[in-house]
Amino acid sequence: MTVRILTERTVAAATCGVLLSLSPLVAHAATSKAPAPAISAKGATLVDETDGTTLYGRSANTARPMASTAKIMTASVVLDTKGVDLDRRVPVKQEYRDYVTEHSASTADLRTGDKVTVRQLLYAALLPSGADAAYALADTFGTGATSAERTKSFVSKMNAEAQDLGLTNTRFDTFDGIGADSSTPADLAGLARHAMRNSTFRTVVKTERYKGEAPAANGRTRYYTWHNTNRLLGSYDGVIGIKTGTTTPAGDCLVFAATRGGKTLVGTVLDDSDRYADAARLLDYGFGTNAAPGMRLRSLPKGSQQD
Repeated sequence: MTVRILTERTVAAATCGVLLSLSPLVAHAATSKAPAPAISAKGATLVDETDGTTLYGRSANTARPMASTAKIMTASVVLDTKGVDLDRRVPVKQEYRDYVTEHSASTADLRTGDKVTVRQLLYAALLPSGADAAYALADTFGTGATSAERTKSFVSKMNAEAQDLGLTNTRFDTFDGIGADSSTPADLAGLARHAMRNSTFRTVVKTERYKGEAPAANGRTRYYTWHNTNRLLGSYDGVIGIKTGTTTPAGDCLVFAATRGGKTLVGTVLDDSDRYADAARLLDYGFGTNAAPGMRLRSLPKGSQQD
């Protein structure tokens, strides 16, 4: 069918002087570059995951607070650790819970004395955005004689990896993004591209709900259920992750990725009053689709925290 139409158009062009560019195929290519979407984010970017080509940018190289999107690097440092054992059991310390209370941070509600695996801690840090889980990872994979020393060394590893990845406008102050952590939309997209190359990371961040169990301190079994705070998952066709973030200084933030037709796009919106709709608009722009207007956000269970 397509070959026949093109042939007819070509004949028409030859006999009537009609330009070949009027064919449906070429006309689509000529008009597929829609105007850039209007979004409310103060900083944003959209890139092609394969080669990093920038498709959209707004203050893309301006550093801003990044909130819990910092946990992308927390997970990346753990997964980039040589010989990492994802099934290693980590005892939950009371100080992890105390940290959440002290900072009014998002939590995975890890229970003191439970022994959870590193893999479970990744789910706990990236789905409900548990600061307790991020603390446990930093305490486990940092070096030093005390928790303070170990978490400090872990944050140093986060900054070292940022340097290695060429994220020159990124600075980590904490393991969970509640401090003076800052980055740019472009840097966070670059970090996401790196993290998404790890199959474990990709599996975790595309999960809407995780259910697991762990040995409890009382000798019984603890059952955990964590819901992904990224409501774009299950709402926009093709979304495969990756991380939300919210603090008062940062506003609402989102690093996101989606795949359609073999093409994967990665984007960031920082300090955004409508992050999910804006992310969908950017993805529509990149894919040349128009899904955002009719998108209905996936609901989180009643009582679930937002991040």
